[in-house]
Amino acid sequence: MKKFILTLLLFISAFQLVQAQNGTARHRIAIFAPLYLDSAFNELDEYRYAKNVFPKFINPGLEFYEGAQLALDSLNKEYAQLEVFVYDTRSAKESLAEQLNKPEMDSMALIIAHCNTSEVKQFADAGLKRNIPVINANLPNDGGTNGNPFFVLLNPTLRTQCEGIYRHIQKFYSINPIIVFRKKGQLEDRIKLYFDEFGKNTVGVPLKMKYVDLTDSFTVNQLKPYLDTTNQTLCVAGSLDENFGRRLTQQLAYLKKQKYLSSVVGMPTWDNIKDFNKPEYKGLEITYSNPFYNAKLDKFSQSIINHFNNVMYARPSDMVFRGYEVTWKYARLLLQYGKDLSSNLSNKSHKVFTDFDIQPVVNKENMSLEYFENRKLYFLKWQDGVIKSIY
Repeated sequence: MKKFILTLLLFISAFQLVQAQNGTARHRIAIFAPLYLDSAFNELDEYRYAKNVFPKFINPGLEFYEGAQLALDSLNKEYAQLEVFVYDTRSAKESLAEQLNKPEMDSMALIIAHCNTSEVKQFADAGLKRNIPVINANLPNDGGTNGNPFFVLLNPTLRTQCEGIYRHIQKFYSINPIIVFRKKGQLEDRIKLYFDEFGKNTVGVPLKMKYVDLTDSFTVNQLKPYLDTTNQTLCVAGSLDENFGRRLTQQLAYLKKQKYLSSVVGMPTWDNIKDFNKPEYKGLEITYSNPFYNAKLDKFSQSIINHFNNVMYARPSDMVFRGYEVTWKYARLLLQYGKDLSSNLSNKSHKVFTDFDIQPVVNKENMSLEYFENRKLYFLKWQDGVIKSIY
């Protein structure tokens, strides 16, 4: 594993060197990810863990970087005029603030960030300060960003997700009784608030949603009073809690076998539930949203899968595909538009796996631009262990 990580870092150095030897102007890209290299190696460059042990907390950032590296490798073969800098946001030697204030940041043309909640505002502010487009590749959180035409949120906020779910229900389930099952909590209250707001402002017929609070240990007997054996009921999971969603779908599937008619619409966090193909979910129609759906049948995906199978003896995670897609698309846009990239952040060219619909988020009080956000949502419908439809 140590050799692999060091190979990745050496690749970036080699990539910069090749481009530096070319006399034409180069566009500079900064990629930030939580690589935890100082946690993985000691001051003697020795791996801190057992030979066959790799801590899970390192995976997301490293996998994102693996995907970015593959995209850069492809671009390098085409002699793309790029110079790429990679920063470990978990470095023990430099804080994120220190990295963002490095002299080379003044000449960056693009920042791609895999970040956490506490870092979003720092990245957004750094981009605004230097007029550098910043792509938040993973976190569905704006960090309180406002008045920033250089910040792009690829993973939609909870508000946008709830609006998309509400419209999806309006389109396909408006004539059904709609029960929103939820647990008590601040996020659950926000979901209810968003649904209620969209109901008040919709141009269509508002949905008649009935909210039902459940405890963590709810049983099928608590669900039965809201279901029917003659009419189909739409059940909506009004919580991001994956365990709540898993329990709700399992019990609704059990009741479906008892002739209670229902289907369920869940939250984007349900993409982390990997067992919808198991027998206990059979019979129930399960739908949830996902902004990054990838069927992995295209040539790019197959190439990445083959690379991981043949070189790394592993399967690429979704974060690998995310790193590849974001790096490829926005590096291509940078090469195409150069200094005008900030005026073309919503450009739909250079699609890789998924469709992005980058739209401005506008402050409705003063009609000013807050930032840009991807508003594309795919809706995946599972039934009897397979994906039946994608909207």
